[in-house]
Amino acid sequence: MTKLDHIGIAVESLEEALPFWRDLLGLKCTGVEDVPTEKVRVAFLQAGSTRIELLEPTAPDSPVRRHLERRGPGIHHLALGVDDIRGRMSSLEKAGKPALDEAPRPGAEGKQVTFLHPRHAGGVLVELCQEDG
Repeated sequence: MTKLDHIGIAVESLEEALPFWRDLLGLKCTGVEDVPTEKVRVAFLQAGSTRIELLEPTAPDSPVRRHLERRGPGIHHLALGVDDIRGRMSSLEKAGKPALDEAPRPGAEGKQVTFLHPRHAGGVLVELCQEDG
């Protein structure tokens, strides 16, 4: 693991959530983008050496939409940066704690990502992400 890359927070609306994080807390919004593979629109905010990722669902079948329906707004996942996502996925598979994906998939900011089921991480959804390239 190279770092805590970001903390993902599920929100109903970026338009409604951004003023609190950006304007009231003073965090700089470094970008907003759609992530079609996850059916979300995300906004990244810089918080010291880590970032907060606000996640707004863009489809009724979005995993974030399901999260909001079950648990409401709040922390969705922790993302850890890795140097070798495929190697890490292989190690987890051998340990009986496979990633939710068979192979990394495209994520925000051009990264390759996968997720680990919360049952393998003490109830926390963990995202592994690797800079593409």
